[in-house]
Amino acid sequence: MTRELALLVIVAVTFVLLGLGVWAWRRRARRDSGIVPPHGDVPAGAEVISTAHGFYVAATRHDQPLERLAIRGLAFRSRADVTVTDQGVAVDLPGSERLFLPAAQIAGADVATVAIDRVVERGGLARITWCPLGAGDTDALVDLYFRPQDSTARALADAIATLLPTPASTTPTGSDE
Repeated sequence: MTRELALLVIVAVTFVLLGLGVWAWRRRARRDSGIVPPHGDVPAGAEVISTAHGFYVAATRHDQPLERLAIRGLAFRSRADVTVTDQGVAVDLPGSERLFLPAAQIAGADVATVAIDRVVERGGLARITWCPLGAGDTDALVDLYFRPQDSTARALADAIATLLPTPASTTPTGSDE
């Protein structure tokens, strides 16, 4: 095989692989086009509970940290400022409209170690689970992962957890347990 033919084969394989990548991303974007993040400002009079600066890592299907979602504005990693208020969570990503998750749409908050191509120390990522509008089933839940700059993922998750309704107590009244 001549050098020119080898070069042509390498270039052809490269273009085929790039074409397959573009095709796969477009299919993923079409699949996830129904998931619309709630954009908007923090309601007037909302009390700030906590703020965190760091990185937005990914949006994935709930409990599937390796299944990236191609949600418009949330498809790629970037810097992020997260503000937890008594009415919800605001996320500011550079170049994007402010994302505001009302407390009623937040289904959970926890810490994680793995999200797509990011592996950190145990509990180094804050995970917010939210339910997009119009989605009534649990298959529609979305996990957003954040990496706080000052390693306070647990504090961020705990601040968000204060927005969640408290579960009813299963301990009978008057028991010693």
